[in-house]
Amino acid sequence: MEIGKLKTALSSKISTEIFDDGKNKLASVMIVIYGTEPTIIMTEKPDTMNFHAGEISFPGGKFDERDKDILDTALRETKEEIGLEVLRNKVIGQLKPVTTLNSGFKIIPFVSILDSMPQLRANHEVKTILHIPMIPFLQTLADDTDLNHKSIQEMYTFTFKNKIVWGASARMLKQIVDLMSNQNLI
Repeated sequence: MEIGKLKTALSSKISTEIFDDGKNKLASVMIVIYGTEPTIIMTEKPDTMNFHAGEISFPGGKFDERDKDILDTALRETKEEIGLEVLRNKVIGQLKPVTTLNSGFKIIPFVSILDSMPQLRANHEVKTILHIPMIPFLQTLADDTDLNHKSIQEMYTFTFKNKIVWGASARMLKQIVDLMSNQNLI
């Protein structure tokens, strides 16, 4: 896949304004894609976490009052969780906000495409850092039929090495599938 076309498909206006709807806690994540054969970074949470234990997600977390904006949250959390410092000028777009159904977070997903990936190191919030070949992964898209994931929203799953990605992360990935499909990239 030509990285230039992928960047075009996933580039968008970035809005870092913080808006509190009073209903949900605010969070953001960084969707990091790298390499000439696009690889996506995701993390597996430890089973001991209070929220989203054992789930596969993107690096990120909740807004902190010390963050200057919601993009700063994603950049800070990515560095803390996996040791990756993404520069603001390497963030090429953002997806539509996604709300978690169990924990009540409104998540703003940002997208960065990097040429290469340095050595990463997981902190205590990350059990495993996953380097997932993007195109084959996105092709595993399926409807989520797990009754434990009941929801009024559209629900999807993706699969990587017998690990199921569902919920908010899967809804973000579905947005990527749609954007890439619009450009005939998958």
